[in-house]
Amino acid sequence: MCIVDSQNALWPHLAGLIVEGIERKAGELVVSARVRGHRARCRHCGRSSGRVHGRYHRRLADAPVAATSVVVVLAVRRFRCTNGKCAAVTFAEQVPGVTTPHGRATPAWQNMVVRIGLALAGRAGARLAAAIGLNCGRDTLLRRVRAQPDPPRGEVTVAGVDDFALRKRLRYATVLVDMHTRRPVDVLTDRRIGTTQAWLRDHPEVQVVCRDGSAAYAEAINTGAPQASQVSDRWHLWKGLSDATLKEVATHSNYWAKTGPPIREGRRAATTRERWHHVHDLLDRGVGLLECARRLNLALNTVKRYARITEPERLVRAPVYRPTLVDPYREHLRRRRAADPAVAVTQLLKEIKALGYQGSANLLVRYINQGRAENDRSSISPRRLTSLILTHPEHLTDTQRHLRDELTSACPEMIDLGDAVRSFADLLTPNPGNATRLREWITAVRSYDLPYLHSFTRGLDKDTAAVTAGLTLPYSNGPTEGHVNRIKMIKRQMYGRAGLDLLRKRVLLTN
Repeated sequence: MCIVDSQNALWPHLAGLIVEGIERKAGELVVSARVRGHRARCRHCGRSSGRVHGRYHRRLADAPVAATSVVVVLAVRRFRCTNGKCAAVTFAEQVPGVTTPHGRATPAWQNMVVRIGLALAGRAGARLAAAIGLNCGRDTLLRRVRAQPDPPRGEVTVAGVDDFALRKRLRYATVLVDMHTRRPVDVLTDRRIGTTQAWLRDHPEVQVVCRDGSAAYAEAINTGAPQASQVSDRWHLWKGLSDATLKEVATHSNYWAKTGPPIREGRRAATTRERWHHVHDLLDRGVGLLECARRLNLALNTVKRYARITEPERLVRAPVYRPTLVDPYREHLRRRRAADPAVAVTQLLKEIKALGYQGSANLLVRYINQGRAENDRSSISPRRLTSLILTHPEHLTDTQRHLRDELTSACPEMIDLGDAVRSFADLLTPNPGNATRLREWITAVRSYDLPYLHSFTRGLDKDTAAVTAGLTLPYSNGPTEGHVNRIKMIKRQMYGRAGLDLLRKRVLLTN
């Protein structure tokens, strides 16, 4: 017989027991123990009693040792309650840190199971549990996680809100984050306006709410928490400007791509010009956009896009070619064809093969017929040029900076576009003076011939207060977006079993 001291590093939670024996049976350690002391306190009325009614043994799963399962066989006494008014006639003694009413495992075992379930979910968690000596299956892990209470929640004065997909394009839920602690405080069952309204009404202490550009969340905050200031996320503002910039760059590709491959005038380009003239003829006669769409049998958005463009050439896109094996020899081909326009393709093929070309003759013929051999540089896509415009100049190489300046100087609109992007980028550093600078930026952009940026500014006008707060206050919805990404990882771990109740527990309880 040995008494486990309270300082014992191996089983500190068994300090209140007298260990009578430890033996190994069937691959597990069996610890036989009994409770020290002669009295116990009734868990119903709290009165202490020393009248023993009977004894029995409890078999409790305990935390493993050295990847070996541990079972505590505890001799438990049942006492008579001496309080005549107590509802319980008898009660079983409980040992803090070892037993729980009706429990078949110690709190240490339960805590390990919950932690594994929160970190790895079912199947992966069950494999890890088996490796370290915890005898539990995936269903037990998930059941233990579901049984955990929600973490304590303090007052949320600054909240972040965003949605995530339970089933993409079909079902969505909402996550709310305390922006001070950067921890999720709740997960709502959907992203409907009424659900978010109800949560905000239950939390009148909320003073600031960070969100993206969602009109539904904006309405929910206006009605559910009218006292709260709304802050539009700066990343989403930059994303909106980036999308508008890409459309503008593609629209003006007829100008900046002139130094690249020539624009091919095919059937599609002719059809585009013809449709543009039809749309503008009807608009000049006072016909509305919807009626234009009906008469021309076009989608309304297509008619709007044609109406927004002032010249049909802006609708013609420059060709975008993939890199080929001929590109490294473009300069040689350009010099040879400039010196001798009648040089044979077979001769050119022989020359570049001597320089290391390993492609076919057909590839060279197609390259020359596309006009790519006469260009002073290779082709560039609108998306790549947009990336050059949106990237901070300090993060560009000299070659990239020269290419960007060369292409953006192709027409006045591209120059204005570059200036507008750089000016808006300066606004993304929160500053109280950004409210005035934002209005000046919108006024300046509307004087440019950039219709897609005009559409972006109209969106800013519809959400002026939130946008201004996003550019002047230090709050951001970044922590909420981070938790949305974490939720995606959790969903992948529980693919096929991620019910919202289980998902909610893992989101709220996982550190």
